[in-house]
Amino acid sequence: MCGRFTITVTLEELIAHYLIDDSKIATLKPNYNVAPMHNVPAVIASDAGKRLGELRWGLVPFWAKDEKIGSKMINARAETVADKPAFKRLLKTKRCIIPADGFYEWKKDGTSKQPYRILMSDGSLFSFAGLYDTWEDPEGKKLSTCTIITTTPNSLMEDIHDRMPVILRPEDEADWLGRDNDDVESLLKLLKPYDAAKMRAYKVPSAVGNVRNNSKELLEDIG
Repeated sequence: MCGRFTITVTLEELIAHYLIDDSKIATLKPNYNVAPMHNVPAVIASDAGKRLGELRWGLVPFWAKDEKIGSKMINARAETVADKPAFKRLLKTKRCIIPADGFYEWKKDGTSKQPYRILMSDGSLFSFAGLYDTWEDPEGKKLSTCTIITTTPNSLMEDIHDRMPVILRPEDEADWLGRDNDDVESLLKLLKPYDAAKMRAYKVPSAVGNVRNNSKELLEDIG
């Protein structure tokens, strides 16, 4: 699964990286411990180009009776995303990119678990494949939420965990966001493990396990 990640770049860096045409985000603070139910930056395609805005992490389908379902829908499995009622419609029409510069996963070590931070070898920004939807409560208040798609682990991740988030190759981002792309088979081919040779992982402090902790010290390589 993917249950925590980091996004520590500036708003200007994010806009420049994705060539954003329209940003609904005024300020962006570094987040060293992004957790489910947090608002996260996300990129979607619109008629006016690429739009940057915020989505709450934890999908609430438009047909849900209660928004509490979101806490249970932080991830969608690539193997079943085209079949599950909550995701199949979104795969065709509501895809997004969720930017990150690292994610955390816990490796079992006997009776304890050791957290790792996983990132690109050069520490650069990368793109999770996501889906989004908009839910409306009985009073008409709208809530836009997202989920991160996961897949089988690459050779780096398989020693840490049995799942990993789908990280899109830069050359695949346009196809994923494309509003005119509703070819499910071609979209599913993008949902594969990222090249392990371009990634690295290191141990981080156990303090990352507490969502209330959110400081640069969480990124420390404890060896």
